[in-house]
Amino acid sequence: MTTAAGGRLHALPASGWRRAWPWAKRTLVWGFFGLVAWLLVSQARSIDWHEVGDAITALPLLTLLGAGLLAACSFALYSTYDLLGRHLTGHPLRAGTVMGVTFISYAFNLNLGSLVGGVAFRYRLYSRLGLRNDTITRVLGFSMLTNWIGYLVVAGAAFFFWPLGLPPAWKVDGEELRLLGAALLVLAAVYLLVCAFAHEKRWHVRGHELRTPTLRMALLQFLLSCTNWSLIGGVIWLLLQGQVAYPQVLAVLLVAAVAGVITHVPAGLGVLEAVFVALLAHQVAEAQLLAALLAYRGLYYLLPLVVATLAYFATELRARRVRRARVAHQK
Repeated sequence: MTTAAGGRLHALPASGWRRAWPWAKRTLVWGFFGLVAWLLVSQARSIDWHEVGDAITALPLLTLLGAGLLAACSFALYSTYDLLGRHLTGHPLRAGTVMGVTFISYAFNLNLGSLVGGVAFRYRLYSRLGLRNDTITRVLGFSMLTNWIGYLVVAGAAFFFWPLGLPPAWKVDGEELRLLGAALLVLAAVYLLVCAFAHEKRWHVRGHELRTPTLRMALLQFLLSCTNWSLIGGVIWLLLQGQVAYPQVLAVLLVAAVAGVITHVPAGLGVLEAVFVALLAHQVAEAQLLAALLAYRGLYYLLPLVVATLAYFATELRARRVRRARVAHQK
């Protein structure tokens, strides 16, 4: 190719790009592994493991078993969120595979933040399993919508019917919290109305096609997500051994969840504890409150992270073997 001035432009031939791409892809993959390893090490160093262990062992065994059972039920329920996206997109992955990907992503999401856990791990794992990026985006978006649409209902009901007594420094009183709860419930109702009267409507956002779910699907979203948020609140309520009314514990958890999202701190380190101490320290001794929250972190954050890390690397090894077998078969 020549320019108007007679000069010659040199471009890398297509064959050159094909030769360079495997190396570039390999570099990106190892870079991703390196980032995950660094985040895991950083997270491990930020935790006082002796304090977590002491907090857990100080609790009655039945309390720990009950809280662990509720945590397991919560993870199992959250793992079904991507099944809704599977139904919506019609992709061919098996239900067990989808739930495994969702579990791994959720555990990393809780500990390392939504960008790494909720987004990067889903794209990595689903793409390894053969899904296209546009399909992954739709599944991810619908799963996130399911999570927060349930939050609207549970938080709206908690704030409206059981408003918290907030510290004066927060400059929000009980009536204002009731209004916020009512607004959240109205938003949830609007979503249901849209799904009821405009289902199957297609929306185009930044080149992605989104489709309004049916009313039946929306109700299923509400059922799964509301139950999951309620289970998470139940974990903390059990670890507090019933010293605080369940609706109040749930309301504080919902405030802490939003605070953690706003601050963008991985695992909400310090945010969860600060919110609970600010709102419940007048009812429970601070040492006992922090011990329950440390036990909650151990059961709901750290233990699933260990399981998810092992499952992730096992998934990567299995995907590599399947890919090699496929290449060998093609030859």
